[in-house]
Amino acid sequence: MAAFGTLILSLLSQGDELVVHKTLYSNTVAMVEQGLPRFGIKVVPVDLSDPSNLDAAITEKTKLVYFETPVNPLSAILDIAAIAERAHAYGVKVAVDSTFASPALQRPIEHGADIVLHSLTKYINGHGDTLGGALLGDAETLHLLHETGLRYITGATLSPHSAFLIMRGLKTLSLRMERHSASALAIARMLEAHPAVSWVSYPFLHSHSDHAIARKQMAQGSGMLAFGLHAGFDGARTMLDRLKLMTRAVSLGDTDTLVYHPASITRARQTIRKDAHMVSGIGDDLIRLSVGLEDVNDLMGDLRHALLAL
Repeated sequence: MAAFGTLILSLLSQGDELVVHKTLYSNTVAMVEQGLPRFGIKVVPVDLSDPSNLDAAITEKTKLVYFETPVNPLSAILDIAAIAERAHAYGVKVAVDSTFASPALQRPIEHGADIVLHSLTKYINGHGDTLGGALLGDAETLHLLHETGLRYITGATLSPHSAFLIMRGLKTLSLRMERHSASALAIARMLEAHPAVSWVSYPFLHSHSDHAIARKQMAQGSGMLAFGLHAGFDGARTMLDRLKLMTRAVSLGDTDTLVYHPASITRARQTIRKDAHMVSGIGDDLIRLSVGLEDVNDLMGDLRHALLAL
């Protein structure tokens, strides 16, 4: 979030407009819905799965188009090149959050993006033991981000120990992403064939609606997948209670496999915040898996055992 805050507060000012994809990471949603309007920055949500929607969204006040791909939590894939071409025709920069893919699997700048954001906390660090964010782009843009956003707006700076841990993680990033991706694809195929599972979303499955785009701009499918159960919310809760090897957690990109049920978290939040809600299009049955580095047969066995109760 420090990286996102630095990006937005460096490039946009009062009266400017920011175009974002309709689905974003929950804390990014909080900032664009609650934070940026306080600073006089207008946020325009758009369905960027159709890049032509930018034509009606971009105005002379638009300074940036921002989106994730793969998109949390369903791993929808947005066409970086098509969006960048459309935005650049209006003289607007494009920033891409590529956290779900990591630099090992996707390089948005090669597809036309101007700026790339990564949560270092996730795959790049890869061990779930520190926090950080990174912004990548041309020298002029990075100088502006450093001299404005970092120097006197956010002041966000990694500790030496966090930098050490992240550099350690970078050494094995490519190897880890190969394992994450291969295991996730095997698990996605297993789940797709299971009678208790109603749907599976993984970019490198042929059944994924954005499969062709994923193959064009990603080297592999990454370790993130989502699926739903015929038994809905109650079935998801029952299944999670039966898992033995996987850890319930909202993070991702760890060596351990992490499982997350957004509807359970949202209902818990509603006990203290009545306005808590899930992103549009996310159902009560959705379960998100961040597939780790454990033996894939052990992971599939854990899932099969948990699904026996349904």
